[in-house]
Amino acid sequence: MKKALISIDYTMDFVAEKGALTCGEPGQNIHDNMLKLTKEFFEAGDYVAFAIDKHKENDLYHPEKDLFPPHNIEGTEGRLMYGDLEAYYQKIKDTDNVYYTDKTRYSAFHGTDLETKLRERKITEVHLVGVCTDICVLHTAVDAYNKGFSIVVHKDAVASFNQTGHDWALDHFKETLGATVV
Repeated sequence: MKKALISIDYTMDFVAEKGALTCGEPGQNIHDNMLKLTKEFFEAGDYVAFAIDKHKENDLYHPEKDLFPPHNIEGTEGRLMYGDLEAYYQKIKDTDNVYYTDKTRYSAFHGTDLETKLRERKITEVHLVGVCTDICVLHTAVDAYNKGFSIVVHKDAVASFNQTGHDWALDHFKETLGATVV
């Protein structure tokens, strides 16, 4: 079975102490696991996809405008990956098994060509890491399920600013989407 790691929204705005929409310490605590998994997948020759939230400043028509403060605005440092993941991404970004996509909705699949990239490589299993467990990771998992991918969620490499939502999502992955939570 061919597999891919999908790294979702692990950016300064979502993780750094002063990020615009930070999950703070829970997100910071998964840093080492995020980096370790990214290195493991890359070094094994597996596909590594980075799906990063991108918004336009003062976008009056985006559905999140009334839900969350402005975050991950194009051209800002808030969109850089958090911690050592940014430097590692810069090191590996020009290789054939690394892919970066901007996303404008919760799911890494919505409005992107991620599914096409996975299908071209005959990938059938996606491993999900990043933030927020109960928002973007969840919506990516639901789309992966609906597209027929096997799903693995790394519980030590996902986090949220909402512990109740995080716990609920981990259960939902297993009980409703048939995902393996490791």
